[in-house]
Amino acid sequence: DAFRRSRARTRNMQAPGQGQVPVVYDEYGRPFIIVREQDRKTRVKGLDAYKANILAAQAVARTVRTSLGPRGMDKILQNPDGEVTVTNDGATILDQMEVENEIAKLLVQLSKSQDDEIGDGTTGVVVLAGSLLSQALGLLDRGIHPVRVMEGFELACEVAVKRLEAIADTVEVGSDHREAMITTAMTTLGSKVVSKHLRHMAEVAVDAVCSVADWERKDVRLDLIKMEQKPGGKMEDTALVQGIVIDKDFSHPQMPKVVNNAKIAILTCPFEPPKPKTKHSIQIDSVEKYDQMVEQERKYFSDMVKQVKDTGATLVICQWGFDDEANHLLYANDLPAVRWVGGVEMELIAIATGGRIVPRFSELSADKLGTAGTVEEITMGTQKDTMIVIRGCPEKKAVTVVVRGGNKMVVEEAERSLHDAICMTRNLIRDNRIVYGGGSAEIAASLAILEEADKVGTVEQYAMRAFADALDAIPMALAENSGLHPISSLADAKSRQSKESNPHLGVDCRALGTADMKEQGVFETLSGKIQQFRLATQVARMILKIDDVIQPSQYE
Repeated sequence: DAFRRSRARTRNMQAPGQGQVPVVYDEYGRPFIIVREQDRKTRVKGLDAYKANILAAQAVARTVRTSLGPRGMDKILQNPDGEVTVTNDGATILDQMEVENEIAKLLVQLSKSQDDEIGDGTTGVVVLAGSLLSQALGLLDRGIHPVRVMEGFELACEVAVKRLEAIADTVEVGSDHREAMITTAMTTLGSKVVSKHLRHMAEVAVDAVCSVADWERKDVRLDLIKMEQKPGGKMEDTALVQGIVIDKDFSHPQMPKVVNNAKIAILTCPFEPPKPKTKHSIQIDSVEKYDQMVEQERKYFSDMVKQVKDTGATLVICQWGFDDEANHLLYANDLPAVRWVGGVEMELIAIATGGRIVPRFSELSADKLGTAGTVEEITMGTQKDTMIVIRGCPEKKAVTVVVRGGNKMVVEEAERSLHDAICMTRNLIRDNRIVYGGGSAEIAASLAILEEADKVGTVEQYAMRAFADALDAIPMALAENSGLHPISSLADAKSRQSKESNPHLGVDCRALGTADMKEQGVFETLSGKIQQFRLATQVARMILKIDDVIQPSQYE
């Protein structure tokens, strides 16, 4: 009865300064609003919503468009702490831009997905997604339903993937067949800050991957490749170390700087007396008691050092620190030590040396020691800048790339570049099919889609043609960033591909005198290119499905 009475009294109440607000009264006559702040929420529906979403995505795509290709420009980004990053890596640019628009965040996540899965092509995938949405906007203005646009894009994407698989070449990869992998790595590094030392950097990346590759499973564990940054020196000083490099020094300045035929105890237990779990206090009221406590503590340290020495260890690597007493005893017993080594580095050292990580002294034994040919403390630059290099390890499955450069920003960008090259080499080992860059693959796919669109008798053919036009954005951006006329370069490459039936013709960004990307040696992995097309299509489809945007109320 109370509910019926309240429904009978439901009416629209005029709120001051607002429109009609739905109000209902309870059984005691007290009014309450059904949906709070409903009149203050901003809402965009239909074509306006599509346009707002597409414009937001286009703004992000325009930001990274100028960074595409071997002549792409760098961006300088400053975070709230004042740290500066200079890069042309699409994923890094978008990650540090602090985008607030929800649709623009989808493109940031798109770039991150490409980076996580493939490692390269992060700029191209965002440019392609932005171009697809630009083409979709024209179709929506002509009255074509978004669902039909999405279906046409899906059809076109499958045609493009089939065309890529048809024009792909298979190359030989292996520890004895490195040239194709080096060429692919050089293509990846061609647009980076390391391009002046292209061949050297590509060889470092390929050697690192080949050192840890499992050729039977056709896979690579990237976590076994450690990257160590060292600002200072020249970029060409970047080198691969067959072993582990840690940014530490020996704990005592008088310990030997080189240990040959090292037997290494890898400890995660600290060199210190045991501590009770509960709170405690010690009252000392005489000199004898103090001397007794000091002697007991010294005995703890002596027993620990003796346990290590009894196993035959000649070097200690400890995850924790130790005080001066323990350090002195280690030095006095001719037992070099390295302290404060990180957990990830401990795992790599254990893998490389064949040792076991020991959590407590009572479990230490000779069979758990790792071995290495030499453990050396080397100096870079000033006397304070030292590193420990572990070489001659029995297991070759852990390596370190020491990245050098003029300053911190250059070294960080060089590390990102090498990471991309390592990922692309890994992809080539997994799937040894390649397509050719310079926009040639996109042009070949575009021509195949246009040919296939004529066979489709429904509205989707318009969306397929739009997809083909969107693919042209990649070679146009490459030409524009290289100082060439974009439309003329694209028209020339397209007409030559049609006349000569040569899918390797693209945009000559490096002005080498030939547009044949096979002759130029511009290799891209097939898996990376297919992933680009599919991810860009999926994001465009996701954005085109949004037809209603409700934003929260704005409080003044």
